[in-house]
Amino acid sequence: MIEKIIYLKGIDPLVLYGANNQHLEIIKRFFPKIKLIARGDQLKAVGDAAEITRFEDKIEKLFSFVDKYNRLTPLEIEGILLENGINSAPEPGEEDILIFGNNGKPIHVRTAHQQEMVDKYRTHDLLVATGPAGSGKTYIAVALAVRALRNREVKRIILSRPAVESGENLGFLPGDLREKLDPYLQPLYDALEDMMPARKLKEYMEDNVIQIAPLAFMRGRTLDNAFVILDEAQNASINQLKMFLTRMGEYSKFAVTGDITQVDLPDPRKSGLIHAKKILAGIPGIAIVEFTHIDIIRHPLVAKIVSAYENNNQ
Repeated sequence: MIEKIIYLKGIDPLVLYGANNQHLEIIKRFFPKIKLIARGDQLKAVGDAAEITRFEDKIEKLFSFVDKYNRLTPLEIEGILLENGINSAPEPGEEDILIFGNNGKPIHVRTAHQQEMVDKYRTHDLLVATGPAGSGKTYIAVALAVRALRNREVKRIILSRPAVESGENLGFLPGDLREKLDPYLQPLYDALEDMMPARKLKEYMEDNVIQIAPLAFMRGRTLDNAFVILDEAQNASINQLKMFLTRMGEYSKFAVTGDITQVDLPDPRKSGLIHAKKILAGIPGIAIVEFTHIDIIRHPLVAKIVSAYENNNQ
């Protein structure tokens, strides 16, 4: 008899064990020769070596399924343990799904420019996406980052954003650095919370797998093996954006998103995003995707409001 402790690797125990241990009881029925004891994020298995090895193989398949689909049902558990192909067969239309968000919610591209951004990600290491609020440019960037992390294409996600909207210096805001930055990064948090369980997101934040990097503090860093997102880049100065882009290290992907019609800098003409669009166009490895009001997927009035402002400025 041997004893083996298996760690849940960031998987929410409630997802694996089920409400009132419903899922755990199904797993136990498939392994009657093993004694299973669940304690938080640890699952202890006691039995002979051959059975423990078979159990570890099955539990890894369950982990992989949860990691990909963010869900687990009794039927799916039985299908995986019976090896009927449920753990590997694609779902109908799955090829069009970016990732599976919380509770297995499929996250698709919804507009032509969102699809363009996804397509160009495959062949470009730097994506520059501009367009109005609500067009999905930041959401797609976060989805691509989460997918890259799940597929082990990168080791970490780094989120950055200029903190200029309130007109206050970060040093005068209350709280520690994380608390100072949270209001500015909330749209990125919202997207992340839509795509991964709160428990896993918290663990990733604590382990620096997902990092918050103030734009002002990026100087001197080299960002290897990372998916790095700079949101609201229209509020970065020319020098700040140059500094940010030159942080790119090996095996990294960068996404720069922003709305050039909503520049909060004292002199909008000095927006780093507007400048970058002009000088980086046509460079191999850099893709520029321009979203429009047609891509807006918020309340129907938002697209009309954006269109009205665009017409007023012409």
